[in-house]
Amino acid sequence: MKFSQIYQEYMQVQDEKLPGVDFKNLKKLLEKCRRDCEAHKCFNESLGIGTCPDPCPVCDGTFFPSLLNEMSAVVGCFNEQAKKLLELHLASGFKKYFIWFKSKLQGNHTALVQEGKDMVTYALINAIAIRKILKKYDKIHYCKKGQAFKSQAQSMHIEILQSPWLCELMALYINIRETSEMSTKAPALFDGCSLILKDGNPSFTCELCDSVNLDIDLTCSVCLETVFDPVSLTCGHIFCYMCACSAASVTIVDGLKAADPKEKCPLCREAGVYEGSVHLEELNNLLSRSCPEYWEQRRQTERMERIRQAKEHWESQCRAFMGV
Repeated sequence: MKFSQIYQEYMQVQDEKLPGVDFKNLKKLLEKCRRDCEAHKCFNESLGIGTCPDPCPVCDGTFFPSLLNEMSAVVGCFNEQAKKLLELHLASGFKKYFIWFKSKLQGNHTALVQEGKDMVTYALINAIAIRKILKKYDKIHYCKKGQAFKSQAQSMHIEILQSPWLCELMALYINIRETSEMSTKAPALFDGCSLILKDGNPSFTCELCDSVNLDIDLTCSVCLETVFDPVSLTCGHIFCYMCACSAASVTIVDGLKAADPKEKCPLCREAGVYEGSVHLEELNNLLSRSCPEYWEQRRQTERMERIRQAKEHWESQCRAFMGV
């Protein structure tokens, strides 16, 4: 069965009207472009292949804008649903019982993992659809504009495999798998997903599907240690929260939301990546269990630094209030 048919059938059976890639329509646009080019004799006799003009009004005016909108809708939907699911798992006290009561999961961790698996499947099948349609674009046009568009999508933070919530779901799965909360009959959220500790340096590795693999380095590029209290910037790079605050020239009291939009990621040098940062709570819990000695040592060190910064902050506020 062709992938386009598999994709269409998958999207049709979803309980909710989830946004997706209009794979069938995008293929029609590419075929129309090829036919129009041949009809207008845009044909390279020496190579025996059809080519379209650059810029191509069909592709550049319709294909890429449509795909861009669909990718934005897909990653937005995935991020929103993953955030709600993780909030459900991390909630405590009365809030937890209230959220569980309102949700359809009703305290069932097997159902929680199943919903997480459904979300991961949704992310992966759309990632594959995007990759295949861009490959088809390059094949028809004998160029690499499809790959260039993929790089552009990554810089715009609409590449779904770069979502920090996918990393959080990986950590969620391992956390539940390694506790008594999940029964042996619970579905596997990921196949081959694991946290690897090599020479004290942790990393995520996960074999997904259709030759799609995820490898996430969990070493902070600022302090060169295992990320502590990890935060993901909108560019996708992960740092210790305190290191991110230092790179953004803000205190931990002010937080990353107070960072100047001109401040750049220490790794890729992209600006404006701090305001939309995501605290990776599940990853934090996983690393604290996997590296207990390091975690306790780092916690003590950071506690003193946090107290120092908080003291300086309130002293400066008091001086400002007194007009000193």
